Amino acid sequence: MNFDSAAFRLMYPEFADKTKFPDAMLEMYWDLATVFVSTEGCPCGSVSGKQRQAILNMLTAHLLALSTQAQGDGSTPGGSGGSSSAGGYETSSHIGEISVSRMAPPATDGWQFWLAQTPYGQQLWALLGLLAVGGLAIGGLPERTGFRKVGGVFL
Repeated sequence: MNFDSAAFRLMYPEFADKTKFPDAMLEMYWDLATVFVSTEGCPCGSVSGKQRQAILNMLTAHLLALSTQAQGDGSTPGGSGGSSSAGGYETSSHIGEISVSRMAPPATDGWQFWLAQTPYGQQLWALLGLLAVGGLAIGGLPERTGFRKVGGVFL
């Protein structure tokens, strides 16, 4: 599977500026995304085609958004909606004697917390959650892995 910068820019128009986000940069983050979502010895190996393309595009956008947040750019793609580069969500703010309150995003582990930092990561977490429903079964015939005979014995 190869990176398609035109399709990526069409899917995520906030990264359309070729001077700010050159193709080489996009491809570098795509390559990094393929390290996170590898098909070797991983449950993600069962994901292919358009699903894998969507997963890699979401993760590429997530990595790009985190990178631009870390650079402190005020026009950060994916930084809207109350999230911030420091993590969490703004719950309140005051102007006089400046005060900002934050709440950590709801997450059960570090991976989910990291993905919750951008809308792209949140989309990816939701998609991976849908794909993981039912778990992963290893061994036996695929059509027999989820069914038992009377008495609890697998078919």
